[in-house]
Parts: sequence; C-alpha cells; structure tokens
Amino acid sequence: MKILYSLLLSIATLLCSNLHAQVLSNDFLNIGIGAKAQGLSGAFVSTADDVTAPYWNPAGMTQQQNAFTVGAMHAEWFAGIAKYDFIGVTKTLNSEKNAVGGISLIRFGIDQIPSTLNLVNPDGSINYDNVYEFSYSDYALLVSYAQNLKKDSPFSIGGNVKIINRNVGKFANAWGFGLDAGIRYQKGNWAFALMARDLSTTFNAWSFNFTEEEKAVFESTNNEIPENSTETTKPTFILGGNYLIHFNQKLSLKTEINALINTDGQRNVLISSKSINIDPKLGLELGYKSLIFLRAGIGKFQRVTDDFDPNKENLNMLPTFGLGLKLGRFHIDYAQTNIGNLSEVRYSNIFSLQLDLGAKRIN
Repeated sequence: MKILYSLLLSIATLLCSNLHAQVLSNDFLNIGIGAKAQGLSGAFVSTADDVTAPYWNPAGMTQQQNAFTVGAMHAEWFAGIAKYDFIGVTKTLNSEKNAVGGISLIRFGIDQIPSTLNLVNPDGSINYDNVYEFSYSDYALLVSYAQNLKKDSPFSIGGNVKIINRNVGKFANAWGFGLDAGIRYQKGNWAFALMARDLSTTFNAWSFNFTEEEKAVFESTNNEIPENSTETTKPTFILGGNYLIHFNQKLSLKTEINALINTDGQRNVLISSKSINIDPKLGLELGYKSLIFLRAGIGKFQRVTDDFDPNKENLNMLPTFGLGLKLGRFHIDYAQTNIGNLSEVRYSNIFSLQLDLGAKRIN
C-alpha cells in the first residue's frame, strides 16, 4: 500500500503541476523552510535573521549575528514517503556596507516509486522484472545578496537569483529561472518588511521523454500523452511587521503579523477574489535569556462548509507551535506544522540546525 500510495501521489502531483500551472507551479516553494519560521506559522518576513533568511526575505541576512552561518532542515510527510530538505550558508562579504551573501538548496522529493508501465508483456503476462524505481524531485537553488542602503541605514535590501529543476525519473524534466527581492526597515523595537517572490515571473520549461512502448501503454489505458510545455509562477508579495518587548533582562516577547498576497487566481483564504487574495499569519515567540524560545502561530484561514448546514460556512484556521534552543554557537529548532488543508491534516515534525561560525557581527 505504501508503494502504491507514493506512486499515485507522484502522478497526481505531476498532473496538477501541468493542468493548473498558474496556481500550483513550483508549489513546493510555498511550504516554507526552517523550524523556527514554521513554528510561527510562517509569519517571519520581518524577523528573518538566520540562515533561512534568503527564502523568507533576503534583506534579513543583514541581521545575522555571526560572519558565517551554516544550517539544515529535514521534514517528512505521508509516513516518510515525501521528504523536504534544506541546506544553506550565509557569509559576510563587506563589513562597511553590511553586505551578506548566501547560497541555499531546497529539495522536495518522493523516492522509490515503482514504474509499472512495462509490467504487462505484449502477450498479456505479468513480468515483475520489468518494474523499476524512480524519483519525483523538485530542487531550488537560491543565490542571495543583501546590504544596507547606506552605512548605518535602517533600510536593508536583498535579492535572490533562483534556479529550479523538477524531474519525474527519466519521463519528465523542467528547468526554471526567477528573481526574488526584499526590503526591511528597523526602527527601535519595530521592524517592517516587504518580500516579492517570483518578481520576474518564474518560467518552467517542461520536456517529456517516453519510448514508443510507453506511449502505447498511455494510449491503451486512455491516458493523455504529455507534451512539452511552459508554466509560469506569478508574483507573490508578503507584507510583515514585528514588535519586540523586553519584560526584563531575561524575558522577551516578539509578535509578528504577515499578509501573504497572491496574484495567481482565486484561493480559499480570508480575503479572496479573482485578482488578489490575502492570507494573514500571526506568530509569537517568547524568549528566555535568549537561550530558550517557545513559539506559536496561526495561519491558513479558510472558509469551510458546515458539516450539518450546507448553507453555512465556518472560518477555520490551523495552529502551529515550536521550540528553540541556543547552545553557544549551535541552534536547535523544532516545529510541528501541517502542509495540508483543514479537511486533510498532514502534520509533520520539522527539525532545523544552525551553526554560527566566524566572529560576531556588529549591525
């Protein structure tokens, strides 16, 4: 059952990415990386100050505490069938300009999927020796840069050059390219930010490779043979702000609110229309001595039809929570979150590690 489910999931993902390109194109990049951010329900665009900042807002790299950081994340869904991983580095390039560069690699993949296209021989007999395994993999490489607008400026800017590769075994392969940009403003305990993902509109070019025998299997089972195509990812904008309260020298509380603004068609979010959709997120982080952190968040607001009254809609939301521990230069973060929707819960345990290297920075 596990193998069959993974195969069906892979096929459904491939079909969705081609039939609904405007909405689901490169959707693996909407999940979000890092247990710290996930524990805050993704309300992180103005807080982003660690090795995951290039994804959430590259301008936030100017807030990193050390000259060089490395980090990684791992998460699994569907009882370990789907895996989501991240590894990244950020490094100070110019202290005078507070310039920081980064490289990040993100992968979402389903491995060991059995190909049964050649399971049945021409004479109708079944030959299990013809079954082999392949992987469905999505990759994104982010090359990032950020700096202050000028020395000691409260404004910082940053951007990503994004290269995407998506493949389904030997059957299909796509390459994509896009640009992200972000800006951040810090004033005392307040911080505000704007992130523009796929600002250039990201294009993916798909190519498919099937043998004549495999095409015959598609035709005999009334399946459409995919053709080479191009899909686009329209821009997404994220507005955010946070406020940091120090109750005393030991206890602090940071609150962040984000508004995710989509332009790729109507979605079931709090503010929904055919042209613009707004999905709010709220995150809280309680810190003790800057060593231990408790995090919670609320997001994924959706209107769901009432189970007992089909004419009534309820507004539901999904909570997240997380923990963080800082041991010298070593950060360990954990979050429990859900990548599904309100009717199909898919909880996952997410773990992130970060190691601070080099000298302390003075921002």
